[in-house]
Amino acid sequence: MNNGDMMFPNARIPYGTWGSSYFPAWQTSALAEVNIGQFAGEAMNRILGIRKVPKSIMEYLVIGSTVPWHWKFWTTPMVSSCLGLRLPGYHMEQACATGVQAIILAGGEVQNGACDVVGVLTFDRTSDSPVGVFPERRAHQRTFHLGDVWDNFGFDPATGQAMITSAGNAARKHKLDRKEVDEIAYHRYVQYFEAKESGFLDRVLVPLDLLNNQGRFLGRIDDDYGIRKVTLAGIREMRELDTCVTGGTQTHASDGMSCLLVTSKERAPEISKRPEIDIQYVAKAEVRTLPALMPEAPTLAVQKLLNRTGFKLEDMAVIKNHNPFAINDAIFSKVFGYDWHKINNTGCPLVWGHPQGPTLTRVTIEALEEAVDLGGGYVLIFGCAAGDVGIAAILKVTERSKK
Repeated sequence: MNNGDMMFPNARIPYGTWGSSYFPAWQTSALAEVNIGQFAGEAMNRILGIRKVPKSIMEYLVIGSTVPWHWKFWTTPMVSSCLGLRLPGYHMEQACATGVQAIILAGGEVQNGACDVVGVLTFDRTSDSPVGVFPERRAHQRTFHLGDVWDNFGFDPATGQAMITSAGNAARKHKLDRKEVDEIAYHRYVQYFEAKESGFLDRVLVPLDLLNNQGRFLGRIDDDYGIRKVTLAGIREMRELDTCVTGGTQTHASDGMSCLLVTSKERAPEISKRPEIDIQYVAKAEVRTLPALMPEAPTLAVQKLLNRTGFKLEDMAVIKNHNPFAINDAIFSKVFGYDWHKINNTGCPLVWGHPQGPTLTRVTIEALEEAVDLGGGYVLIFGCAAGDVGIAAILKVTERSKK
């Protein structure tokens, strides 16, 4: 593929300017007690300091979150103030597609010449999500209240069905075998713990301390709290909640943030921790599948992306996805005839959790680190989002000396 065929030929993700918090499960850490927007800004400041990247080079900030937080009205100006800068920018959200969409939107800002260095900061706190009260003058119920996380998980207003029901629907449509789905889930846990024990995740995840308003220590976020090693036998013994769906074959709500920088082709070597590494945007695709079939949407997005670009899965050095259900991976494997053992080598959201906004940002960062370890290549990232949406993107990692 020629450089001129790239989605954003002038945009680059400079290597090593990224980082993520750990993703503690819902209600398991001090993150449940703080303003997540404030935490995210302060955490990005800490991560850039650790990476020895001067935050002052940023001209613009794209933030992404999906759960309302205190002072969200002020969006990027508020969050950038917590980062220690006064930056313009905007807030975006697209359910669990937010993490990769924010990266793509930042690339567009650089490509169109509006900015030279753009920060991407995605975050969410599912713990204690707010309850909204909505006056509905034309409805039989004049006042309607909605718990932002749990009520939305449990009811799609377009279909009337819960997200877990969409997983069962997709499993029945594709005639999945629960035995295989259980095996996929178990293998994903094995991959995660192998990556953790090897030290790979230490290059991505940054321990962060939390203080209260008086500056007193609240806690340290230094693990993906809530994750336990599992056995295949244990997963197989779990009660089936819907077709091929158990507590062990679906993800869990969590809290966290992830960030990176996007810049121009000219500035990337100056900012990157390894100037010889070149990370380019190749292409992206989105689809919306039939109602209440969300877990098949990412596979359809990948099909659309490969058809458009002419790539095959065999061209990808790294394949990694947002998989709230192991069913997502089973459908991908069945449709493409692709070995599910070959994807998500360093872990995935099925295991380490689902804080929505930053989920696919962490997926992207881990995938890029894995590609660098392999000496470069194409990186395929994909996932699902509320509304039966699938998103897929391809990035290219190259060592300039080998170009």
